[in-house]
Amino acid sequence: MRSSGERDGDARGERRRGWLRAGALLGIALATSVAQPTALVAIPLLVLVGMGGIRSVGTFVATVVAMLFVLLGPRDGMWYAERAWALIAGGVFTAVSIARPGWRLSSRALVSIAGTAAVFGAFLVSSAGAWDVIDWTVSDRLRAGFATWLDAITVLRDGRAPSPALVSAIYRTVEAQVTVFPALLAIETMAALAVAWWLYVRLVHRTDDGLAPVAGFRFNDHLVWLMIGGLALVAGWASEGVSRLGANVAVFMAALYAVRGLAVGLFVSGGFSLFGYVMMGLGILFAAPVVVGFAVLLGVADTWLDLRERAGSLAT
Repeated sequence: MRSSGERDGDARGERRRGWLRAGALLGIALATSVAQPTALVAIPLLVLVGMGGIRSVGTFVATVVAMLFVLLGPRDGMWYAERAWALIAGGVFTAVSIARPGWRLSSRALVSIAGTAAVFGAFLVSSAGAWDVIDWTVSDRLRAGFATWLDAITVLRDGRAPSPALVSAIYRTVEAQVTVFPALLAIETMAALAVAWWLYVRLVHRTDDGLAPVAGFRFNDHLVWLMIGGLALVAGWASEGVSRLGANVAVFMAALYAVRGLAVGLFVSGGFSLFGYVMMGLGILFAAPVVVGFAVLLGVADTWLDLRERAGSLAT
């Protein structure tokens, strides 16, 4: 029988791992930010708290802080669009969580993103010129961020302009982000919903069960056909709009499969050490296409071969 000290140690360890997972997800939301990440976390959290109720001082304080984050920012068209997206995503996520409490967090988030995209898609189709306005506004925001980065690099270099090779590389990256910003928004939203759910479970239910270990991350295997369809649209003789749609679908699914590949690696290895995480970070920094590509292939292979089940069978 385990002592109370051992149980307390396990609880502290799980709490620390929960904070680390939430921090990593928030980092993903910041790295892929198209909309304001704070709003994408705050609004679903408010919807979830509205479902569960304010039961503690901590929940009340978190609710007030979330409302402040929702109100931040200039009241332009994108301010309303971002909050409408977050509200629909939070509403669908909450509804699915009530109707299907046994579903994985990833499944509920994916359904929420699909539902929100469908609502916005219907609005954009029915409103002439709405997509052009959003596309231009987001593109202008991303390019403005590019200009800010160049200014910061110039300041750090004591007024010397960055090399043309660096400027060209950053420019190509920004233009790629402009093309696939809907996919980046979907990735950001999925990460933000997970953070909001973790906060809700932590504040309202007072447990550390909001986020499962990364090694168990998976989603419906049939979604591999969505990625194949996206790649087919990119490779086929299609119009620019259809090709861009395919690119966004493929990028979003590739991100999911990269995380699934990471989950397979963590499961098979029994978890990375600090050295392992450092090496992975260096690999992403200096050879991102190779590392991410391998993770995607590993994730896709898990769809067909169920590598974790096989590894578990071999272990026993």
